[in-house]
Amino acid sequence: MPQWLKRQLMKAFQTKNRRQILLLNDCWFLYQDKQGGRN
Repeated sequence: MPQWLKRQLMKAFQTKNRRQILLLNDCWFLYQDKQGGRN
């Protein structure tokens, strides 16, 4: 997982921003699909 995404997720969880968490989660799965499922 890219470092920028980890930072964004940590901030979203700390502020309990549900909308941001869901958006970042979708971004992560889209990123994984584009990378061919690699970590």
